[in-house]
Amino acid sequence: MAKSVNKVILLGNVGKEPEIKVLPSGQPVANFSIATSDRYKDQQGNFQDRTEWHNITAYGKLAEIVRDYVKKGNKLYIEGRLTTRSWDDKDTQKKVYRTEIVVADLSLLSGRDDQGGGGGGNYQSGGGSNYQRNAAPASTASFDQRPSNSYEDSAQITDDDIPF
Repeated sequence: MAKSVNKVILLGNVGKEPEIKVLPSGQPVANFSIATSDRYKDQQGNFQDRTEWHNITAYGKLAEIVRDYVKKGNKLYIEGRLTTRSWDDKDTQKKVYRTEIVVADLSLLSGRDDQGGGGGGNYQSGGGSNYQRNAAPASTASFDQRPSNSYEDSAQITDDDIPF
Protein backbone atom coordinates (compact mmCIF):
# COMPACT_ATOMS: atom_id res chain seq x y z
CA MET A 1 0.00 0.00 0.00
CA ALA A 2 1.28 3.48 -0.82
CA LYS A 3 2.24 5.74 2.04
CA SER A 4 -0.36 8.28 3.10
CA VAL A 5 -0.43 11.20 5.52
CA ASN A 6 -3.23 12.43 7.75
CA LYS A 7 -1.89 15.41 9.68
CA VAL A 8 -3.54 18.68 10.65
CA ILE A 9 -1.82 21.73 12.13
CA LEU A 10 -3.94 24.54 13.57
CA LEU A 11 -3.17 27.80 15.31
CA GLY A 12 -6.31 29.51 16.53
CA ASN A 13 -8.55 30.60 19.38
CA VAL A 14 -10.89 28.45 21.47
CA GLY A 15 -14.51 29.33 20.67
CA LYS A 16 -16.26 28.15 23.84
CA GLU A 17 -15.48 26.40 27.09
CA PRO A 18 -14.38 22.78 26.46
CA GLU A 19 -16.92 20.04 27.19
CA ILE A 20 -15.43 17.18 29.22
CA LYS A 21 -16.98 13.71 29.37
CA VAL A 22 -15.84 10.32 30.61
CA LEU A 23 -16.18 7.29 28.33
CA PRO A 24 -17.56 4.00 29.72
CA SER A 25 -13.94 2.78 29.79
CA GLY A 26 -13.14 5.57 32.27
CA GLN A 27 -11.05 7.53 29.76
CA PRO A 28 -11.74 11.30 29.71
CA VAL A 29 -12.56 13.03 26.41
CA ALA A 30 -12.62 16.78 25.73
CA ASN A 31 -14.57 18.37 22.88
CA PHE A 32 -14.22 22.01 21.87
CA SER A 33 -13.86 24.20 18.80
CA ILE A 34 -11.10 26.41 17.47
CA ALA A 35 -11.48 29.35 15.09
CA THR A 36 -8.89 30.11 12.42
CA SER A 37 -9.04 33.10 10.08
CA ASP A 38 -7.90 33.78 6.53
CA ARG A 39 -7.57 37.24 5.01
CA TYR A 40 -8.23 37.82 1.33
CA LYS A 41 -8.99 40.67 -1.04
CA ASP A 42 -12.49 40.86 -2.48
CA GLN A 43 -13.32 42.05 -6.03
CA GLN A 44 -13.26 45.69 -4.90
CA GLY A 45 -9.74 45.27 -3.44
CA ASN A 46 -10.89 45.43 0.19
CA PHE A 47 -9.51 42.98 2.72
CA GLN A 48 -12.02 40.50 4.10
CA ASP A 49 -11.61 37.99 6.93
CA ARG A 50 -13.02 34.48 6.67
CA THR A 51 -13.33 32.46 9.88
CA GLU A 52 -13.33 28.66 9.83
CA TRP A 53 -14.46 26.63 12.86
CA HIS A 54 -12.80 23.28 13.62
CA ASN A 55 -14.15 20.55 15.90
CA ILE A 56 -11.41 19.30 18.25
CA THR A 57 -11.35 16.11 20.35
CA ALA A 58 -8.71 15.18 22.93
CA TYR A 59 -8.52 11.89 24.84
CA GLY A 60 -6.84 10.69 28.03
CA LYS A 61 -4.18 12.91 29.61
CA LEU A 62 -4.61 15.56 26.91
CA ALA A 63 -8.32 15.79 27.80
CA GLU A 64 -7.34 16.36 31.43
CA ILE A 65 -4.93 19.12 30.39
CA VAL A 66 -7.68 20.72 28.31
CA ARG A 67 -10.05 20.49 31.30
CA ASP A 68 -7.52 22.12 33.64
CA TYR A 69 -5.93 24.79 31.44
CA VAL A 70 -7.92 25.57 28.28
CA LYS A 71 -10.56 28.31 28.42
CA LYS A 72 -12.66 30.20 25.89
CA GLY A 73 -10.50 32.69 23.99
CA ASN A 74 -7.16 30.92 24.61
CA LYS A 75 -4.77 30.71 21.68
CA LEU A 76 -3.74 27.10 20.96
CA TYR A 77 -1.39 25.31 18.60
CA ILE A 78 -2.73 21.86 17.78
CA GLU A 79 -1.38 18.97 15.76
CA GLY A 80 -3.59 15.99 15.12
CA ARG A 81 -5.36 13.90 12.52
CA LEU A 82 -8.69 14.22 10.74
CA THR A 83 -11.39 11.71 11.53
CA THR A 84 -15.03 11.48 10.49
CA ARG A 85 -17.61 9.78 12.67
CA SER A 86 -21.12 8.86 11.62
CA TRP A 87 -24.26 7.77 13.43
CA ASP A 88 -28.00 7.58 12.87
CA ASP A 89 -29.94 10.53 14.29
CA LYS A 90 -32.53 9.28 16.78
CA ASP A 91 -35.20 11.77 15.70
CA THR A 92 -34.84 11.84 11.89
CA GLN A 93 -33.27 8.38 11.37
CA LYS A 94 -30.82 10.03 8.94
CA LYS A 95 -27.10 9.39 8.97
CA VAL A 96 -25.18 12.27 10.57
CA TYR A 97 -21.48 12.94 9.93
CA ARG A 98 -19.01 14.88 12.04
CA THR A 99 -15.44 15.63 10.95
CA GLU A 100 -13.05 16.46 13.77
CA ILE A 101 -9.38 16.73 14.61
CA VAL A 102 -8.11 14.22 17.18
CA VAL A 103 -5.32 15.94 19.13
CA ALA A 104 -1.82 14.42 19.21
CA ASP A 105 0.10 17.58 20.26
CA LEU A 106 -1.21 20.64 22.09
CA SER A 107 0.61 23.87 22.93
CA LEU A 108 -0.95 26.53 25.14
CA LEU A 109 0.10 29.86 23.65
CA SER A 110 -1.90 32.22 25.86
CA GLY A 111 -0.16 33.63 28.92
CA ARG A 112 -1.58 33.55 32.42
CA ASP A 113 -3.10 37.00 31.92
CA ASP A 114 -4.76 36.13 28.60
CA GLN A 115 -8.42 35.17 29.06
CA GLY A 116 -7.72 33.19 32.24
CA GLY A 117 -5.23 30.87 30.56
CA GLY A 118 -2.78 28.77 32.54
CA GLY A 119 0.53 29.85 31.05
CA GLY A 120 2.33 28.29 28.12
CA GLY A 121 2.96 24.59 27.81
CA ASN A 122 3.46 21.92 25.18
CA TYR A 123 1.72 18.56 25.57
CA GLN A 124 1.94 15.47 23.37
CA SER A 125 0.34 12.09 23.20
CA GLY A 126 2.98 9.42 23.17
CA GLY A 127 0.91 6.65 21.57
CA GLY A 128 -1.60 4.57 23.42
CA SER A 129 -2.10 5.96 26.91
CA ASN A 130 1.47 7.14 27.42
CA TYR A 131 1.30 10.96 27.55
CA GLN A 132 4.11 13.33 28.39
CA ARG A 133 4.61 17.03 28.96
CA ASN A 134 7.48 18.70 27.13
CA ALA A 135 9.82 20.68 29.36
CA ALA A 136 10.00 23.93 27.40
CA PRO A 137 6.92 26.17 27.55
CA ALA A 138 5.77 27.33 24.15
CA SER A 139 6.05 30.99 25.17
CA THR A 140 9.84 30.70 25.54
CA ALA A 141 10.49 28.53 22.49
CA SER A 142 12.49 30.04 19.65
CA PHE A 143 12.64 28.92 16.04
CA ASP A 144 16.41 29.39 16.12
CA GLN A 145 17.16 26.98 18.97
CA ARG A 146 19.13 23.87 18.01
CA PRO A 147 20.72 21.08 20.01
CA SER A 148 24.30 21.83 20.95
CA ASN A 149 26.88 20.54 18.50
CA SER A 150 30.46 20.36 19.79
CA TYR A 151 31.89 21.01 16.29
CA GLU A 152 29.75 24.15 15.85
CA ASP A 153 30.62 25.31 19.36
CA SER A 154 34.35 24.95 18.68
CA ALA A 155 34.04 26.76 15.33
CA GLN A 156 32.66 30.02 16.75
CA ILE A 157 33.82 33.18 14.96
CA THR A 158 35.56 35.77 17.12
CA ASP A 159 36.67 39.36 16.43
CA ASP A 160 40.18 38.06 15.65
CA ASP A 161 38.75 36.05 12.72
CA ILE A 162 37.33 39.13 10.94
CA PRO A 163 39.91 40.61 8.51
CA PHE A 164 38.83 44.28 8.84
